[in-house]
Amino acid sequence: MTRKQRAALAVEALKKEYPDAICSLTYTDAFQLLVATRLSAQCTDARVNLVTPALFERFPDVDAFTKGTVEEIEELIRTCGLYKTKARDILAMSKMLKEEYGGVVPDTIEELTRLPGVGRKTANLVVGDIYHKPAVVTDTHCIRICGRIGLSEGKNPFKVEKQLREVLPMDESNDFCHRLVLHGRKVCTARNPQCEECCLKDICKFGKEKLSEKLK
Repeated sequence: MTRKQRAALAVEALKKEYPDAICSLTYTDAFQLLVATRLSAQCTDARVNLVTPALFERFPDVDAFTKGTVEEIEELIRTCGLYKTKARDILAMSKMLKEEYGGVVPDTIEELTRLPGVGRKTANLVVGDIYHKPAVVTDTHCIRICGRIGLSEGKNPFKVEKQLREVLPMDESNDFCHRLVLHGRKVCTARNPQCEECCLKDICKFGKEKLSEKLK
């Protein structure tokens, strides 16, 4: 079985298992998604969703953030972890968006990754969810599961993204990555994957090895 064939089967299996492929972060526009994703680094989406309502009430848009201070932002995002760095990035990001993009979040990975604190994972998420362009969000779930299935090798996010872009049907890639998050939380966890009940067990290299060991 080629990687493309394996990828196509994985896409269909996850689509059947998780029909609703949605981002678990709560947001109302491109800028809010940008901020929420920056906050999610080394922090759970659930925690971010607890923090952002008060943050966005105080700073509802780019202009509001540019008029705020690092200290104000820090206080509102303190429980997200790495809050000092994140606050600096969010303020700098807001100022750059206002000064260079007229307050509009750009729609390409190249432009998005120019913004302070924005890497390819965040850029892909915005490009895919907001602008509906082909995207591959290589978060920890994506890297772990695709490595186990046999769709990619290594743990470098950019290298994994390049590998997946070569084998995934790109009109499905964004939703596929959202479904990987759901699957990674529910079944294919980092420490104790539930291979017996996994919808990918027939095509997953890791799962087949684990299940065959149990039969010995």
